[in-house]
Amino acid sequence: MKPPASARSCVVDASVVAAAFFGDDYADTARSLLVSGRRLHAPDLIYAETGNVVWKRQRRGELDEQEAMALLADVLRLPLQVTPSDTLVEAALRLALGTDCTVYDCLYLALAMQTESVLVTGDRRLARAMGGGPLADHVAWIGAKELQPPGAGVP
Repeated sequence: MKPPASARSCVVDASVVAAAFFGDDYADTARSLLVSGRRLHAPDLIYAETGNVVWKRQRRGELDEQEAMALLADVLRLPLQVTPSDTLVEAALRLALGTDCTVYDCLYLALAMQTESVLVTGDRRLARAMGGGPLADHVAWIGAKELQPPGAGVP
């Protein structure tokens, strides 16, 4: 039996990082996870995806250019164990072909499987897609009760 998601090392995706930095839904949970001291993994894709989120928010007027650059610098300082995508892409493609999820999403899932950890995601669709199958032990939605900081309510 695997330990609960709240006690295991994690793979975090760009939706978790964005939630933490932009105050999105479950920002407190995302922030707590990023500073928890737990081993945090991510494929190198996380930097491009997070950079794209920062770019979109700047384009919408939520940030100026200086704030965008400072935010990206903060992302680059996160305590992540980063894995090159080229070492994951074959497994990710196999997962994508079997799950109908994108290869991008499956890079994170492949890493969770490789590290025997759980992918924590803010993407409800991805969490639901994996929730009932054999990969369920490797995916947790950021809003799941077991991931909430003490005293946080789950809507």
